[in-house]
Amino acid sequence: MDQTEIKGKSLNELAAICHAIAVSKGFWDQERNIGEALMLVVTELAEAMEAYRLQNQDNFKEELADTFIRLLDLCGGLEVDIEAEIARKSAKNKNRPYKHGKIC
Repeated sequence: MDQTEIKGKSLNELAAICHAIAVSKGFWDQERNIGEALMLVVTELAEAMEAYRLQNQDNFKEELADTFIRLLDLCGGLEVDIEAEIARKSAKNKNRPYKHGKIC
């Protein structure tokens, strides 16, 4: 799959693609440990932070992509309509107070 097959896809379409790739690589052969899957997302963010700290822009961007891939795979595997969830949460956030009422 090349970049032209990915660009312009909706989040739900990307979730289906990321999940299909993960399935084809055996990551869903057994029931997925959701806690482990979530911690792998955190690991990708930690790797992004390390790349940022080292001022390695290319690796930083790659680790951010890995973070989204892991999240979208999870959404695909759990059949989460992430577009609907983001829309719902964004509407909720829009009505929250400035900085959610926090001072800092």
